[in-house]
Amino acid sequence: MERKVRVRFAPSPTGPLHIGGVRTALYNYLFAKKHGGDFLLRIEDTDQTRFVPGAEEYIIEAFDWLGIKFDEGQGIGGDYGPYRQSDRKPMYKEYADKLIETCWAYYAFDSPEELDNVRKEFEKEKKNFQYDCNTRAALKNSLSLSKEETNTLLENNTPYVIRFKFPKDTEIIIHDLIRGEVRMNSNLLDDKVLYKSDGMPTYHLANIVDDHLMKISHVIRGEEWLPSCPLHVMLYKAFGWEDTMPKFAHLPLLLKPEGNGKLSKRDGDRLGFPVFPLEWQDPISKETSSGYRETGYFPEAVINILALLGWNSGTEQEIFTLEELIDIFTIERISKSGAKFDLEKAKWFNHQYFQLMPNDKIAEEYLKILKEKGFNASLEFAEKVVSLVKERCSFVQEIWDQSSFFFLRPETYDQKIIKKRWKEDTPQRLGEIADILNSITDFSVETTDQAVHSFIEKNELNMGQIMNCLRLSIVGEGKGPNLFEIICLIGKEETLERINTAIETIGKNE
Repeated sequence: MERKVRVRFAPSPTGPLHIGGVRTALYNYLFAKKHGGDFLLRIEDTDQTRFVPGAEEYIIEAFDWLGIKFDEGQGIGGDYGPYRQSDRKPMYKEYADKLIETCWAYYAFDSPEELDNVRKEFEKEKKNFQYDCNTRAALKNSLSLSKEETNTLLENNTPYVIRFKFPKDTEIIIHDLIRGEVRMNSNLLDDKVLYKSDGMPTYHLANIVDDHLMKISHVIRGEEWLPSCPLHVMLYKAFGWEDTMPKFAHLPLLLKPEGNGKLSKRDGDRLGFPVFPLEWQDPISKETSSGYRETGYFPEAVINILALLGWNSGTEQEIFTLEELIDIFTIERISKSGAKFDLEKAKWFNHQYFQLMPNDKIAEEYLKILKEKGFNASLEFAEKVVSLVKERCSFVQEIWDQSSFFFLRPETYDQKIIKKRWKEDTPQRLGEIADILNSITDFSVETTDQAVHSFIEKNELNMGQIMNCLRLSIVGEGKGPNLFEIICLIGKEETLERINTAIETIGKNE
């Protein structure tokens, strides 16, 4: 009988969640849903020295915002809890002791100072020290000490760690679903610490025990964990769990936009984009880091961005719903090489979703920006503005730059347009257009447009010159949507005021 697919995302609460971690969770989610499986959230907080208050809550809130739902786990519940490792602490000692009993692990009593001295001795000979099968016999552990000496140290509560005992000259084979077969010789591996005398397991022991007890079928994680995989494979062998060992898939790194090295917060700060899903304030330094949510990205866009960073659909399609991604996702299409983060492409994705968003929803958010700037507008007015400038924007915050002229009269005028288009008779012609607009009762887009164009054609004037100068007087620049949409939205009185002000102002400066 084929095993049920069960995957987990297991972050450590050491700070904000990096988007690389979000992508890992997304791939796990897509894989689980594609195969009718379960997706778990486990909090791996064995390293209490790095614990950051609020980080766990941040992780849960981030996935709520993204719409990625866990089937069981921390904050959700399930049959395999608790799902926070610190709450599982008492059980790990039993498994560490089992490894001691079966000679797959040993007690090591070396103090940090003693290990530091050994390290310095190796450095003198220009060698790197590693606690492994070649050095452990000369160090202070239960393999080099007698049974009596070991027991005395334990009875005296001497601080210790339990280290994994890698066998000598053993070829360890990892079958990775993305990278194929990976081989490593045990002589090159250090005897990792699995358990400390303070009662806390390290990541390696807790991770393997929890994956086994939670019946995890596939471990899909970042490639930074590939060097640890030989140890994890050997732990399954040591515990006698080889038959239920999960299949491994190590994802490619998210790279800096220029391609060299892993994407970091520093890169985001340097280039002006977020590397976290939500804004984060460090509880100690109080430094605030930007988030995709607060920057104006839609959660659907973030999912789309991350899905295609390291995976391809095999089609030309780029915009996918979560349901579509579930339907076509396969591990086989995940790349082995790192994926460069492309800020412009990320903006492009958000632009696509921005165009699909209803104008009234965008207008509700835009009203908040207007209020901050001291303007009171109706939802109806804001919605009309949004409908006119939306296609030029990718974020709500960009609407102001594209529409400020609806609320502010020009204080300056584009000198390039003046130099190219403003002629000696322009003030007179604009004055005549103002009179025409003033005489119109039905001040609509169609009526104003027809009246002005008829005037220009009747008088055989240069259409480009007059229309550019009319826009200049209304907007102050050569930008903006259909000019008559602007005129009709700001109203007749405001339109005439702006034309007259431009005639007086530009005329004086000429």
